[in-house]
Amino acid sequence: MKCSQCQHADTKVIESRDVNDGEAIRRRRSCEHCQNRFTTYERIERPQIIVVKNNGNRELFSREKLLAGLYRAAEKTPVTNLQLERLVSDIEHHIHACGDPEVASNKLGELVMERLALLNEVAYVRFASVYRRFKDIAGFERELIQIRERKTGSVKT
Repeated sequence: MKCSQCQHADTKVIESRDVNDGEAIRRRRSCEHCQNRFTTYERIERPQIIVVKNNGNRELFSREKLLAGLYRAAEKTPVTNLQLERLVSDIEHHIHACGDPEVASNKLGELVMERLALLNEVAYVRFASVYRRFKDIAGFERELIQIRERKTGSVKT
């Protein structure tokens, strides 16, 4: 592993630990040349997931793209980056466990929504407003009514 500071190829591992429930390894490293310390992460490489969009187009699943949307939705809420990382890891794990290399974008969106609703209501409504493309205040009102019904356990027929 090259040093992030001087690019010297000789570094040593000072400490290793599992992160993300064993899905990754965090390594603390030290450069033998300049003594710079830095951290690296190793993740298990899984088959790539293809997201099938509503219009039929296919694109590679992007963990970073999903996280960026979640960070925007959770901005100025008590939701931590670690919680969002775990949410995305949970979704990835769920998709891989299904065994299908393709997932419909609406299925992916629903997986995100159900987990985000449990994490933070404000982040959920923000994400829903983009995902469901609310065009007016009525869309927000419908979503808020559903949240209230879930909380109280009542369902209107």
